[in-house]
Amino acid sequence: QVQLVESGGGLVQAGGSLRLSCAASGRTFSSYTMGWFRQAPGKEREFVAAITWSGGSTYYVDSVKGRFTISRDNAKSTLYLQMNSLKPEDTAVYYCAAHYSGSYLYTRAYRYWGQGTQVTVSS
Repeated sequence: QVQLVESGGGLVQAGGSLRLSCAASGRTFSSYTMGWFRQAPGKEREFVAAITWSGGSTYYVDSVKGRFTISRDNAKSTLYLQMNSLKPEDTAVYYCAAHYSGSYLYTRAYRYWGQGTQVTVSS
């Protein structure tokens, strides 16, 4: 079992930045590929970014490439998402998740989820 708790969300103006954190406890955090997803009102939860257990490889949805950076600190059992140049369309609840099996792009591949943190970007 892995418990995940996100933090760092809030209200920011377009063009601003936020850094999300996801603190993990329980089973060995460093053994998991980790992902960030987001869900806007009335929309399905969508993949944002993923990072392998070592941090050696990262993956992003096209809409955030060049603006968002996923990283991790295995010593602190914490996952991060640095979000720069935020746009109103980035407004959503952001979730971190621990990958289990299958393509990292899909929610069904993740076993453990946090409760989410709200990010609101005003225009």
